[in-house]
Amino acid sequence: MDGTVASKPANAVLELNNISRRFGITDALRDVSLAIVPGEIICLVGQSGCGKSSLLRIIAGVDTPDSGVLMLKDEEIAGPRRFVEPEVRNIGFVFQDYALFPHLTAEQNVLFGLKGMPKKQARERAAEMIDRVGLYPLMKRYPHMLSGGEQQRVALARALAPNPSILLMDEPFSSLDRGLREKVRDETLALLRALGTTVIMVTHDPEEALSAGDRIVLMRKGQVVQTGTGYDLHDRPNCPYAADFFCAFNKVPGTFRNGRVETAIGTFGCEAALEEDSAATAYIRPQAISVAQDTGNIPGRITGRLFLGEVEQLTVEVEGLTEPLLVRTMARLPAVTATVRLSIPSGSVLAFKAK
Repeated sequence: MDGTVASKPANAVLELNNISRRFGITDALRDVSLAIVPGEIICLVGQSGCGKSSLLRIIAGVDTPDSGVLMLKDEEIAGPRRFVEPEVRNIGFVFQDYALFPHLTAEQNVLFGLKGMPKKQARERAAEMIDRVGLYPLMKRYPHMLSGGEQQRVALARALAPNPSILLMDEPFSSLDRGLREKVRDETLALLRALGTTVIMVTHDPEEALSAGDRIVLMRKGQVVQTGTGYDLHDRPNCPYAADFFCAFNKVPGTFRNGRVETAIGTFGCEAALEEDSAATAYIRPQAISVAQDTGNIPGRITGRLFLGEVEQLTVEVEGLTEPLLVRTMARLPAVTATVRLSIPSGSVLAFKAK
């Protein structure tokens, strides 16, 4: 597991050093280390129960680590020597259900987060942030009078109004319908980037993580599996779990030899830290396979097709394989049972140790 920080950025605003948290016999978090720089949008992603929300709670201060140190702007805020209460950490939080007070207007909800500020200054700041999220005409409305997307923007304005050092967001778009979710997400991220806000966002959606995060932290069973840009995790996964999380692969058995994986459908060059002559599995993306009727070195027969709009997903039987290959293509090919030819670029294949 990739749970350590390779090198600490000189300007890190938040550092997690070997954070662990245990509930009974279950490791919710195990030796999690991460450094975040100002203005960075980090996505914590993984399946339910992987530890991402537990990590967010520790950063917010509503839970404490069993071991490890949490540093905010070079000051310890959770660790063996010190614990800083959540209300004085200057960390904002947008909850999954928004947590708006139903008896307060949008303006009053935002003002709630500015209690320590002089009244006139607080009203000016609340109005400014409500205007930044595009809700100034609706600031006197109560939450039940607002749409889901508008409620989300009120929650965002409330979290941003105190000018937090870091903004935490726990599945902030998951309760919105798909079309609205993408619109609100894009608008929210554009605002956060314009403000230069440092963000840690939790999501279980790999597509959302890839599109939203400057850097992605993939977690599993309380540990960091891989950290990097969306391109890193999608194109260069460091293990089968990371590969499967972000993409559906064809998996073809083979042998790793001389920097290549030899399979029943061809030999492919690949970068893999595998022992010579060891059993391996070639991971081939459906969209990496080219299909035509007259060109290609792998003969096959179409046994199924699924129209997905921009592309078609074909199921292709290939001699020598026990499982058919899935192929995604923009080509319009003949009907099921047609004979086709496939080709796979060598550099597009990944290889991992066979299970």
